[in-house]
Amino acid sequence: MPADDVVVVAEFRDRIYPGLVETGRVERGGDKPFHSVINAENYHALEMLTYTHRHSIDAIYIDPPYNTGAKDWKYNNNYVEGDDDYRHSKWLAFMERRLKIARELLNPDDSVLIVTIDEKEYLRLGLLLEQTFPEARVEMVTSVVNPRGRHRPGRFARSDEYIYLLLLGNAQVGQEEDPDFSGGEKVPWRTLRRSDASSARGTAKGGPAQFYPIYVTPDGRIAEIGDALPHGQDRFSAPSVDGCEAVFPIRDSGLEMNWGLTAPGLRRLHEQGYVRVGRHTPSKPQTWEISYLTSGKISDIEEGKARVVSRDSSGAVVAEYVDGKLKTPVSTWVRPAHNAETGGTLVLRELLPERRFPFPKSLYAVEDTLRFFVKDKPEAVVLDFFSGSGTTAHAVMRLNRQDGGRRQCISVTNNEVSAQEQAGLRRQALRPGDAEWEALGICDYITKPRLTAAITGKTPQGDPIKGDYKFTDEFPMSDGFDENAAFFTLTYEAPLSVRHNRAFERVAPMLWLRAGSCGRIIYDLGEDGWDVTDSYGVLENLDQADEFVAAVSAREDIEIAYVVTDDDSAFQMVCRELPSGVVPVRLYESYLQNFEINTGRSL
Repeated sequence: MPADDVVVVAEFRDRIYPGLVETGRVERGGDKPFHSVINAENYHALEMLTYTHRHSIDAIYIDPPYNTGAKDWKYNNNYVEGDDDYRHSKWLAFMERRLKIARELLNPDDSVLIVTIDEKEYLRLGLLLEQTFPEARVEMVTSVVNPRGRHRPGRFARSDEYIYLLLLGNAQVGQEEDPDFSGGEKVPWRTLRRSDASSARGTAKGGPAQFYPIYVTPDGRIAEIGDALPHGQDRFSAPSVDGCEAVFPIRDSGLEMNWGLTAPGLRRLHEQGYVRVGRHTPSKPQTWEISYLTSGKISDIEEGKARVVSRDSSGAVVAEYVDGKLKTPVSTWVRPAHNAETGGTLVLRELLPERRFPFPKSLYAVEDTLRFFVKDKPEAVVLDFFSGSGTTAHAVMRLNRQDGGRRQCISVTNNEVSAQEQAGLRRQALRPGDAEWEALGICDYITKPRLTAAITGKTPQGDPIKGDYKFTDEFPMSDGFDENAAFFTLTYEAPLSVRHNRAFERVAPMLWLRAGSCGRIIYDLGEDGWDVTDSYGVLENLDQADEFVAAVSAREDIEIAYVVTDDDSAFQMVCRELPSGVVPVRLYESYLQNFEINTGRSL
């Protein structure tokens, strides 16, 4: 292309002024914070997060490119080839730039950086981490991710990888009861509702003896277990019990299933305390979760391998294996659930049956690793800026389900297309930016659909997910999660447009992220020139300052007030009137200065 025909939109060392465009959302978690997925070059997204989350991230989990020499990672449109003499130094430079910004995001008083790697770069990465985080305490774990090993002619079959854990401030490795980590565990329960579609009510395997009402009191106790209903009888015709809900085995889609036991069998177990009532979700067709102990677990109790340590408020046993006690986990993990094939590839295949992603992490391996550091932080903010298929966000959702937490995950991934797919697309005269090209990118083809499927319990085709989660808790994937997620694409804004308030819609999602990612995003200030939402407010029209302050004062959950003004005295006037617990932020001065401080960070 002739140079005279090229239009210059940015020059080297031009500063980055980021914005965000929302591309969709999934809402199923009520007032819980949103998980965020950002489609962007991760270096630029990290720069953006210095404005929204500086020193406020509790845990970073990343699985960066392992620099194998194959065309398996692509950033800034440059592959690092296997025969490149500077392959290692290029990889180190690539990682260093991102780790330096990551350090600005982590809470220096109590946080952790988790990095997975294999033998190709672990030595260089270790030195880089010590150089970048000299104040951190460095731990290293060996984790078996492929028990059979990956065949390599003339070499050992590699079966493990390494996990660096950098502990900042007061961060410590939590203790565990799990035998694969420390030597003891609680006796697990199984969901009573059958999960396989072949056992739905009325099918050959779904006999009539296992469809019956379980009457549950408002405080979560089983008052009575009813008799089975014939196949043709409407469940709403079942007898009622005063003060109780009749609970039937119903999927979220409305499909009638069967219980895993007959009514007489469940009554016997209930008398012994081997049946319990779980979470109550009035909006679902099955309003209460029902679980039971399988015959094998009951045998463990009866044979003395496990003991009943207490009973819950409904009389259900709380049992643990005899050798179960809190211990510090060891640094070598050999756990079947960490198998990258069964816990990664096969899980992703259930969520996205017709889509493939190379080498996804085991969902349960990520969950286990994070649990050590955020188990006691129900409001933790987790970041993954090499999020790939979205495993980290999925793991955070599972942790929330286990203890009712409100943790949120920020996932950053690009929308790159694999080298093989690129070749085919270019033969069709397509290029980046074309709809057909972008549809096959990592973010749009895998990450967003995976997290949407995980939350809704449905595949991209709208079918209930067939598989089950089989780990610390077992339940159908089709149950989904009571979580929220929002999807964004990073944009680049001109500072003049920002300063003159002509880029507000692009800056608006960043204000929302900084305020905690709850509720709606303020995109339009309306005729009054101000608005207040779940956790923050924005004031543009200073003539309406009294009304704005009154609205903020009337809410107990407002954390930040953004004031759009170039007049420092006017800003201070508003600050004096705001409640003491509300943090005032001056727009757009704070935004522009954040990206102008360090001239070394630029395009």
